[in-house]
Amino acid sequence: MKIELQVLGSALRSIAEEMGAVLIRSSFSANIKERRDCSTALFDEAGRMVAQAEHIPVHLGAMPDAVAAVMAHDPAPGEVFVLNDPYSGGTHLPDVTLVSRTEVGFAVTRAHHADVGGIEPGSMPADSRTLDEEGIVIPPTRLDEATLADLVKRMRNPEERRGDFRAQLAAHNLAEQRIDELCARRGRRTVVAAMDELFAYSERVVRAALERLPDGRFEAEDALEAPEGDLLIRAAVTIAGSEIAFDFAGTSPQHPGNLNCPLSVTRSACYFVVRCVTAPDLPSSGGAFAPVTVTAPEGALVNARPPAAVAAGNVETSGRIVDTVFVALGEALPVPAQGQGTMNNVTLGNERFTYYETLGGGQGACPDADGPSAVHVTMSNTLTTPAEALEVAYPLRVERHELRLGSGGAGLHRGGDGVVRELRVLEPCRLSLISERRRHAPKGARGGESGAAGRNLVNGEKVPAKTTRDLDTGDVVRIETPGGGGFGTPR
Repeated sequence: MKIELQVLGSALRSIAEEMGAVLIRSSFSANIKERRDCSTALFDEAGRMVAQAEHIPVHLGAMPDAVAAVMAHDPAPGEVFVLNDPYSGGTHLPDVTLVSRTEVGFAVTRAHHADVGGIEPGSMPADSRTLDEEGIVIPPTRLDEATLADLVKRMRNPEERRGDFRAQLAAHNLAEQRIDELCARRGRRTVVAAMDELFAYSERVVRAALERLPDGRFEAEDALEAPEGDLLIRAAVTIAGSEIAFDFAGTSPQHPGNLNCPLSVTRSACYFVVRCVTAPDLPSSGGAFAPVTVTAPEGALVNARPPAAVAAGNVETSGRIVDTVFVALGEALPVPAQGQGTMNNVTLGNERFTYYETLGGGQGACPDADGPSAVHVTMSNTLTTPAEALEVAYPLRVERHELRLGSGGAGLHRGGDGVVRELRVLEPCRLSLISERRRHAPKGARGGESGAAGRNLVNGEKVPAKTTRDLDTGDVVRIETPGGGGFGTPR
């Protein structure tokens, strides 16, 4: 790569990173400020992603569909569009996306808001059956003061919601300013040309990496733990020269609950796997995904049709897609054992407060190393809210947060351990849990043993993986997250 292109690529990536820093530092809710459940990226005039911050995989892979949906409305310079509709490039309703024009394309932010007006506080109900039950559905809409006021008044804690929206807007103002400065310094034509070449460079690198992989068709299936029984995800991965295709024919039909995901989320999961097995250190741009084709039957669990609910699809089904595809590729490549395979979504709230967190667990062991412990795996990349910040902001107390020692699977290389987290509620509220790997433990690879399955308890009594219920003052919620699978036969 030429030195000038490296400099311009670094400049564009630094703008995306600075957008993320502004969003995080300016936000009001712990979900964005502490957990960093947000993502930022820059797109060119054709709607192709050219630079992204290293944020949340499930957000970033689905962003191009959101930009395409906004481009259909021909946004003018200075206009900002808002959307969260999963069937127009969104992921699930709490992930609210803003798209604005820049001098050379578009700036995008996506942030998980702590409430968007769903039937349960936090807008992550475990038992939703239609999209409207999960909150306000926002198609691509011009965002002005009147629109913003109308949106936040339909959500819980409207002032906190307004603060998080303004943090996103601040990131867009920053992007516009930094792009203008870059164009003034380097010339607009040069910046546009660099965007084209960055896209092409990523495509060339990934295609070259795919050509080094063995050609063939590789298949696998795995299960999602729906309350009424297991749902099947079946994946066939075909590598042919510099192309890779993912086909989900045979996957279960869309779910009457909320484990569904739109095709944009399925694509995002497949893009993540491609990055992992080809060029994980490549500065990301949409060119890396040009060799990738993703197909799924309409109305399938992984290509749901509206008005199907999707709250759990974005956070849980996306991870199981990754697990399934990795197992398929394990026929041809050395891939890690399965990690915890869940985000362990915990939502607590009432009409006064809403709090949402996801919890790390064990990563699967690699062919040459033990798996790390207490980390998010596959499609999430967030932090854990520090106990001090949580207890200052919410009527909650952290009773315990520690490693779940011994939960990683044994093997030549051992899987990472999960965590134990206990929260005591200090006033009556509602609890929603959305979790996986409670019935089926993460599997080991090449003779490695499975990691421990997760457990959810309220006041010491086991509760289902998907639960919505009332809590009284003093009740304790305990989450034991899964461990990762081991790799290789134990000595």
